[in-house]
Amino acid sequence: MTSQVRGVQLARLLGQWHALPGRRRSPDYAALAGAVRGLLADGRLPLGVRLPAERELAEALKISRTTVTAAYRELRESGHLASRRGAGSWTMLPGTHRVASTGLWTPLDDRDMIDLGVAALAAPPELLPAARAAAEDLPRYLGGAGYHPTGIIELREAVSRAYTDRGLPTSPDQIMVTNGTQHALDLVLRLALAPGGNVLVESPSYPNALAALAARRARITTHGLAVEEPGWDADLLLGGLRQARPKLAYLIPDFQNPTGHLMPAALRERVVATAHAVGTDLVVDESFVDLPLDGTVLPPPTASFDRHSRVVTIGGMSKPFWGGLRIGWVRASAPQVQRLAAARVGVDMASPVLDQLVAVHLLTDAPAIVAARRAQLTAQRDALLAALAQRLPEWRVTVPHGGVTLWAELDGPISSALARAAEEVGVRLAPGPRFGLDGTLERFLRLPFTLPAADLVEAVGRIAAVRYDLDRGGRSQWREPTVIA
Repeated sequence: MTSQVRGVQLARLLGQWHALPGRRRSPDYAALAGAVRGLLADGRLPLGVRLPAERELAEALKISRTTVTAAYRELRESGHLASRRGAGSWTMLPGTHRVASTGLWTPLDDRDMIDLGVAALAAPPELLPAARAAAEDLPRYLGGAGYHPTGIIELREAVSRAYTDRGLPTSPDQIMVTNGTQHALDLVLRLALAPGGNVLVESPSYPNALAALAARRARITTHGLAVEEPGWDADLLLGGLRQARPKLAYLIPDFQNPTGHLMPAALRERVVATAHAVGTDLVVDESFVDLPLDGTVLPPPTASFDRHSRVVTIGGMSKPFWGGLRIGWVRASAPQVQRLAAARVGVDMASPVLDQLVAVHLLTDAPAIVAARRAQLTAQRDALLAALAQRLPEWRVTVPHGGVTLWAELDGPISSALARAAEEVGVRLAPGPRFGLDGTLERFLRLPFTLPAADLVEAVGRIAAVRYDLDRGGRSQWREPTVIA
């Protein structure tokens, strides 16, 4: 069944959809059509959703119906909208685009794009030798069916050792291997959150986690993070838990995505104690825990303060190693792992054995691989910071001491408009509203430093040029924007 977005909901998502003062030569209908395409581009408006009737949207935006009619017509002409008399209009995939592996859609001819929409590194050189070694290990598994719902024992032992080395004693029975961290989150939500359940999340937060919660029709309460360290307001966070008493809280305490903040040890302990007192389960995302920079000392794992099986930790190999290696995991109590495995059998049975063997070999070499990654990320982060300071000094950026992203506060609520303009000069951006709810965070932009330094410097130069063009007048023609992944 096709879902529907109401006029007031779409109006909130559109935010300041009008062209900026310097771009007023574009008519309102073109600005509205471009803004809707932008929502489709960054995943805030999904494919197959029915848009509000023209009169309803006109009333919500306080504009003429003629403007909405013209905008819908332009969207139909560009292939972003299909309409049928009596049935309404719904979003669709243009013929010039394809669905990417991320689930978002992307243009067919985007090979020359500098993609700052994805916060992930290319594969390390050690991946190929690890794959060869894994292929040599594979024969001993070929005599069985190949289904291991909790994962092969070698990988569960390697992951449990890593937790133990961080000061969190863990047995292999407490580990379930998944097809990436997002898959781990999805399985945990299936088990721990009934449809319509109340959830506390940070704002901003990881977009795909918000999408997973939306799929469960979760009622989301947000805790706003400050730009400055430490980010979390302890009184507000703990007060939010006590007041909302959510069934579940999803937190990223280690180099939070997208802000890069690191939660202090004292707050971790208080969060766990408060969650236990109000009956909240904590899902702690450790995707970036292996990537401290500048010699930053990590606090104890959040689960180390747990005495009542209230903390479920998810993590994986996408950020420190490679996103193409779809290996993640859940750390929980042994009984919880067994319940997760039982739920998983109805979803995807098990993770590929060969991929798990590759992961075993990479984790064996993890100290050297991760050290090289940290050095690489430090150099790229510093190059990005220097380019921003030179070309966009009005932007406010807190230097992250880990992870892979900068969270920039812009000089105006222009994030979505800037992302659309940057597409025209070959830079893909993830605008701030992508990391929040209902069109907020237009003054912010996530900038990953996972690309080579030269690409980052070039991207900043192009972004700076279109930023100033927004004020000077820009183009009178709207080009079809493409999609971030």
